[in-house]
Amino acid sequence: MKLLDKSQLNLAKVDKEFFPFFHVENALSGDFDPLDLVNDFPDIKSGGSFPSDNLEEGLIKKLVQELEGDKFKIILEDKLEINLKDAEAVTTLRGFSRTKDGKVHTDSQSKIVTVLLYLNTNWDNTIGNLRLLKENNNLDNYIKEISSSFGNLVAFKVTENCWHGFEPFEGKRLSIQLNYVYPDAFKTHSLRHTVSSFFKKLTPRKKI
Repeated sequence: MKLLDKSQLNLAKVDKEFFPFFHVENALSGDFDPLDLVNDFPDIKSGGSFPSDNLEEGLIKKLVQELEGDKFKIILEDKLEINLKDAEAVTTLRGFSRTKDGKVHTDSQSKIVTVLLYLNTNWDNTIGNLRLLKENNNLDNYIKEISSSFGNLVAFKVTENCWHGFEPFEGKRLSIQLNYVYPDAFKTHSLRHTVSSFFKKLTPRKKI
């Protein structure tokens, strides 16, 4: 069973006007029940990013493996016109948004590409949606708003003007973030997430 829908990903159009990105409304296949994936997501009740290294076997770990796999890497390379041959993959999970999260920013220049996949069922689309921005000081002047609802995926090339953010929101907000980073920055990212994992343990969700 494949979790990513490669056909939908391949059909996605790239917007290059401000910075290269593509968005897929449903990047996941219909071969499984969305609730099975959501129920397998770790029970994260605090803010911040949690490393995926300690995930137990299950659908979420399989999804991370597909995101980090060669087939998806080739899609990223082709669409965003980047070379990931020597890049290293770093994947983290978020389960809870704080009001301080979502401030307008660009990603670190140690990153080559950022991929965000949202896993929220019954999402209220009037709140907590990512906005890709035309400038660095106006959340309302956006190129595109990306819903945080289940299956929405956005991938963008990290540039000096890849501004993004979302309006203050506090509550449950499930997402997986994949970054490819330059080899010489990987140790720094790994150390950061090793320290992070010491304090932030991924608690498996209790099955009902």
